[in-house]
Amino acid sequence: MLNLTFYGGVGEIGGNKILLEHNKTKIFFDFGMSFSKAGEYFTDYLQPRNVNGVADYLEFGLLPSLKGLYSKELLLHTSIKYQKPIYDGVFISHVHIDHIGDIWAIDENIPIYCGETTKLIMEAMEESGNMDYGEHNYKTFRTGRKIRIGKITIEPIHVDHSVPGAYGFIIYTKDGNIVYTGDLRIHGSASELTKDFLRKAKKAKPNIMICEGTKVSTSKKEYNTSEDDVYEKSFEIVSKTSKLVIATFYGRDIDRFYTFYNVAKENKRKFVISMKLANLINKLKDDLKLRMPNVFKDKNILIYKRRKRSGEYEENDYSKWERPYLQNSVGADYIHKHQSELILNLDFTNFTELIDIRPDKGSHFIHSMSEPFSEEDIEADIMDKWIKHFGLIFHQLHASGHCTKKQIMNIIKDINPKVLFPIHTQHPELFKGVCEKVILPEINKAYRL
Repeated sequence: MLNLTFYGGVGEIGGNKILLEHNKTKIFFDFGMSFSKAGEYFTDYLQPRNVNGVADYLEFGLLPSLKGLYSKELLLHTSIKYQKPIYDGVFISHVHIDHIGDIWAIDENIPIYCGETTKLIMEAMEESGNMDYGEHNYKTFRTGRKIRIGKITIEPIHVDHSVPGAYGFIIYTKDGNIVYTGDLRIHGSASELTKDFLRKAKKAKPNIMICEGTKVSTSKKEYNTSEDDVYEKSFEIVSKTSKLVIATFYGRDIDRFYTFYNVAKENKRKFVISMKLANLINKLKDDLKLRMPNVFKDKNILIYKRRKRSGEYEENDYSKWERPYLQNSVGADYIHKHQSELILNLDFTNFTELIDIRPDKGSHFIHSMSEPFSEEDIEADIMDKWIKHFGLIFHQLHASGHCTKKQIMNIIKDINPKVLFPIHTQHPELFKGVCEKVILPEINKAYRL
């Protein structure tokens, strides 16, 4: 028999934690942070205490209360008695925080399975100070490799998403096959990856399908802007102005990096990126399939350096990982003097740099992120005030990392599972009737199948 228990991703977008049990084998698929639940109890100025291990998280149900999952040190201040791991692994679909953000709590003796590219991105994020995923036994994979655990075989297959190295999974068991989509789209620049996954998923004739539904909503309007659309509209904006163009996008969206890189190049501008993004690109150069540019030698790339402790640009002001990027870096004064020659990538967390840059009135700001704000964003009203203060012209240009409602429903009908579990959606009820049997999962409830 198969058991499925959903410890996250139920009635919300993100926070996926899916436990599959088959005979004595126990495997999690994703172990992500729930932004919506965390936001009910914590905020920027009120955070769980590191010194308390997992206790603060267990208090509010932000982590599942399970034995044999967490390390001894993290359980010291909880009522859960430590025991050796009883879980056989955690499979990560991709590197977004709502799928990977809580693996720091996993016992270091439980293997973490992830794509090779995901591991590179994680290393870059830890190096630049964003995240600490903890010490783990990582086992990496690529499409084409099947992984046997107990009597279960897991086949990771690439999909297109708004971060490289994303996967869906086909899980083979003697009691029937399971398809887990992870997050995916078919309107991106690598749509063939998703189509490859969908073909294999259909061929597997799954009994069970666990499907994301980020864009499944009650809205009658469906926006399906492609990456090509973002390029064409950005190109039009840049080609018609002699002023500075500022673009903000998700820091791990390499497709979007390439979009603005190519727009800058075609308009004989240089693309100025942050040290954090430069570090990620430099790390990803080890993945030869991505064909990343050399941030130290590419004549179309400059790296932005912020003033730090001394108020100047002293090398000692910068972290060890930042120092190699100083050689190809420019500061606010350079940006101000060369506005017509640049596209500047500026994250919201660094908006204060605009005070030093002093962009000319009528400069352009391209918001190339989803309109629902994420963990990398700030409040819309604050952003609006900054844009108005500096006289910037606002543009919303974004290609989602997710399929539309119509695409998702067509995918499910084509794969035709016997049982469907809709997750990663605020409207699971809208999936009713799309296939033979739809189960709307409940949090922490085990389903024997």
